[in-house]
Amino acid sequence: MKAAVVTFPGSNCDRDLAVALEQAGADVARVWHKDEALPAGTDLVAVPGGFSFGDYLRCGAIAAHSPIAAALRDHATRGGYVLGICNGFQVLTELGLLPGALMRNRGLTFLCRPAVLRVETTDSAFTAGYAKGQQITIPVAHHDGNYQIGAEGLAQLKDQDRIAFTYAPEINGSVADIAGVLSANRRVLGMMPHPERAADPALGGADGLPMFRALVKDLVNA
Repeated sequence: MKAAVVTFPGSNCDRDLAVALEQAGADVARVWHKDEALPAGTDLVAVPGGFSFGDYLRCGAIAAHSPIAAALRDHATRGGYVLGICNGFQVLTELGLLPGALMRNRGLTFLCRPAVLRVETTDSAFTAGYAKGQQITIPVAHHDGNYQIGAEGLAQLKDQDRIAFTYAPEINGSVADIAGVLSANRRVLGMMPHPERAADPALGGADGLPMFRALVKDLVNA
């Protein structure tokens, strides 16, 4: 399975994400935001956390207009897999690949600590390594992680089983405690918590590792 990890100016989790994918068995290529094409044969595009372009204008807004953005959008449109974590989630909403928006946390505070998540669906390559209802601990590090979507959009997410993770308990004011959502074809996942920071017991926990292993296994067997 071939993965491409995109780096923008201000990305700070790109190496961690590449290592987590490599540990799960992926062949990882690094892509710079000024590149105009993805490596041939790319199965998964991974957009890491950080502060792309300093979070100017809106988080992820400038990154969504980088040269690589068109190739990323085309990859998703063709049915390719995309994973956006934290700032990467914000980029995916700015690209229109996922619904909703990430707002300033309730209380206007930056959150940096372990968070307990509830797995809401196992019907995706990203979440198939967990059990529905399972609680996992994944670190968060965000100031604009308050996920918001209108009533109609929220109803669609619920009806289509596209809420991947929720906070248990809630931490930042996100509607319905949402921590991660899937696209309509279930091949794009955006989440605010950082599974790549919980992919090695030596770093304090490995609850994120099943995500990467399941994803690689699914794509290898596809």
